[in-house]
Amino acid sequence: MSLAMDLSNRSESLSVVGLGYVGMPLALAFSKIYSVIGYDISPEVIKKYKSGIDPTKEVGDDAIKEAAIEFTNEEERLRGAKFHIIAVPTPVNSHKTPDLKPVETASEIVGRNLVKGSIVVYESTVYPGVTEDVCVPILERCSGLLCGRDFKVGYSPERINPGDKVHRLESITKIVSGMDEDTLEEVAEVYGQIIKAGVFRVSSIRVAEAAKVVENSQRDINIAFMNELAMVFDRMQIDTREVIEAMGSKWNALNFYPGLVGGHCIGVDPYYFIYEAERLGYHSQIILSGRKINDGMGGFVAEAIIKKLILTNRPVMDSKVVILGITFKENCPDIRNTKVVDIFEKLREYGIIPAVADPLADPEETRKHYGIKLIPMEDIQEADCLVFANAHEEFKALSEEKIEAMYRKGSPGERVLIDVKGILDKKRWLAKGYHFWRL
Repeated sequence: MSLAMDLSNRSESLSVVGLGYVGMPLALAFSKIYSVIGYDISPEVIKKYKSGIDPTKEVGDDAIKEAAIEFTNEEERLRGAKFHIIAVPTPVNSHKTPDLKPVETASEIVGRNLVKGSIVVYESTVYPGVTEDVCVPILERCSGLLCGRDFKVGYSPERINPGDKVHRLESITKIVSGMDEDTLEEVAEVYGQIIKAGVFRVSSIRVAEAAKVVENSQRDINIAFMNELAMVFDRMQIDTREVIEAMGSKWNALNFYPGLVGGHCIGVDPYYFIYEAERLGYHSQIILSGRKINDGMGGFVAEAIIKKLILTNRPVMDSKVVILGITFKENCPDIRNTKVVDIFEKLREYGIIPAVADPLADPEETRKHYGIKLIPMEDIQEADCLVFANAHEEFKALSEEKIEAMYRKGSPGERVLIDVKGILDKKRWLAKGYHFWRL
């Protein structure tokens, strides 16, 4: 009998290691048909899940309360599972090289509790070769077992889009791979039970690893192109979004807009590809250039803010700037690798300490990671400049009256309004006399 069948009749269990934005939706989906052990190294995270709280806001508190998942931070419980999915973050170091410590630590934990006949599938984004060249030796060393004889490995890159209520786990085609044909079929069968959009089999683990970093690198490059256009058009005094909308009237135009590129995927994955390419003697040109452009956009926005503040004839250092949104994208509480922080830090170089408000971000996490104290939306007042750095539904729902009430009393000509995400009506705010700028 196959492991997939054993999972289906619940004679064996499946574990998900890492219960974040990727792991939690996976654990929940699998728990509807399999016996699932949800493991996270953080006691605080496990405590929240056991209390019915979803810190990721990806599946919701009600779903957590009803989930038939054994939540634990005791690694020994992983011995009760034979199909392990590792879904931990893979960030970059300060010098933009891969930080494999999370996936290595997860491999050690699983390895110490691995039993014969198991399959270990990695979902973490890595450069081609990491699963077999880095992770497998760790699994073997920590378990005393031999890969290929005692256990098998596979790779299925995560494609979850945090905050996206349309493109969900079940509706996105899942790439699957295995170290051999039998493993591939087992992995495909297991994932096929929860992925309505179907699975896409590839010939090797390396192909699957490459597909993940390439799909995000492609998006990064396309956005970088639009960001470069935005910087040039700003000098030409041409509205970039109007140009894109006009261009979009052609059937084969690509629907990309300029913006801040952060988060744990698009802002990180290209560096994994660049790292491995350079290790093999090839110096990336297009991908690295795109990364440099996108990494510089926070500074570009901050410079635009300063230029507009100068036009108000107020001393720049005395101006009160309020940034709305700190998460890396709209309608998502994730603050990892957010480029809004770059705007904050650049303004500090000019002597401005901006206030920041975000109804979705966790105040304690924001303070711990960035040293930024969030203020409640209702406390925004006496502002000289508002910066809409995000497109949360809460921000889009603000009326013109509420936005105007956030400013210091005075004429519109003394007020600056920055629209990074293009969510405001440019013509209306310019007609009011505001110093309006959008990316």
